[in-house]
Amino acid sequence: MSDPGSDRFVRTHLKTRQLVLLVELGRHGSILHVAQAANLTQPAASKLLSELEYALGVQLFERLARGIAPTWYGEVMIRRAGAALAEMDAAHQEVMELLSELSGRVSIGAVMTPSTGLVPKAVTLLKSRHARLNILISVDTSKLLIQRLRAGELDLVVGRILDTESAAELNFEPLTDELHSLIVRAGHPLLNRSNLGLQDLAGEAWILPPSGSILRDRLTALFLSRGLDQPAETVETIALPVITSLLLGSDMLVALPKQIVQTYLDSGLLAVLPYELGLRMDLYGIVTRKQHRLSPGAQAMLDTLREVATKSPS
Repeated sequence: MSDPGSDRFVRTHLKTRQLVLLVELGRHGSILHVAQAANLTQPAASKLLSELEYALGVQLFERLARGIAPTWYGEVMIRRAGAALAEMDAAHQEVMELLSELSGRVSIGAVMTPSTGLVPKAVTLLKSRHARLNILISVDTSKLLIQRLRAGELDLVVGRILDTESAAELNFEPLTDELHSLIVRAGHPLLNRSNLGLQDLAGEAWILPPSGSILRDRLTALFLSRGLDQPAETVETIALPVITSLLLGSDMLVALPKQIVQTYLDSGLLAVLPYELGLRMDLYGIVTRKQHRLSPGAQAMLDTLREVATKSPS
């Protein structure tokens, strides 16, 4: 049930220019720069912000010596304003799609494993049915993808929900988990070692995902639980072309699901170290926003992902 006060605020006080102002303030942190970006004078931008704070009865931004910074209330309004503007862009796009059959744009995010299998298969199938549909694919960590989904920048994500705050706003359709193996180049010195232990691996050069990712946290916990120091020689990346190039040209190692580099394993260019990490990531799945109606193109993408996931072995 909607709050009458909230409904009155939206209908009576909120202006589209204030939504644009909030989004730009989140990006620039300066009234002057925001005024230029939003095609407003600086006094007009300041007035719009003051009117919005007065209507809400809270301070949205702290005025600093050099620029402004959002308060907690401001952070909420910036995120919601971005989602609202994205909704209006999506509405325009949906009308255009209906006028010219199924076309337009779909933005999908994916973590690494589904980005190499499930997502390309689904996109290929969808494009065979709707060639005019423009599909944008972003590959990143679940944390960043979910932030973009909540802000309305992505239509759906194949990844994980990592915090309870996000879970309240999102739908999650589980697909599968990931068993990670240690991957190295063919001929790596450790392939000839018997009784390989974690202490041997701690002294090697590693390719790691960014700090804050699930895999990074679990690898850190694994070393700490054995009383070992973290690997000192590391490269941080989740870009698969970079990872495979580094593996092929050095003695570095990486923890990955085998299916991501199966072609390299089958060709004998890469190999799996004989050591069981015992690491399985949480289930990843299809994530969408609650109480958000997908455009026809995004709905087709969702249906195709479900179709391909059902046919694929887990």
